[in-house]
Amino acid sequence: MAFSLQYLQTVTMMNRLSAFTGSIKILFAGIWLVVRIILEYFGIISDGNDRTTGIRDLREEYKKANYR
Repeated sequence: MAFSLQYLQTVTMMNRLSAFTGSIKILFAGIWLVVRIILEYFGIISDGNDRTTGIRDLREEYKKANYR
């Protein structure tokens, strides 16, 4: 009986550790996503579709048009 109790404790601890590491991975993936979106928005990096330059061009066009 002592062997099976120790085994169950070990398995439970491993499951908790696995759940914790999975949560940490998801947290860092979310943080990276937010940082990447911010960097793309300000034009520091590009995802290859040039969406950031399109936004910048629209801003410049809006400034030149002098809408009131």
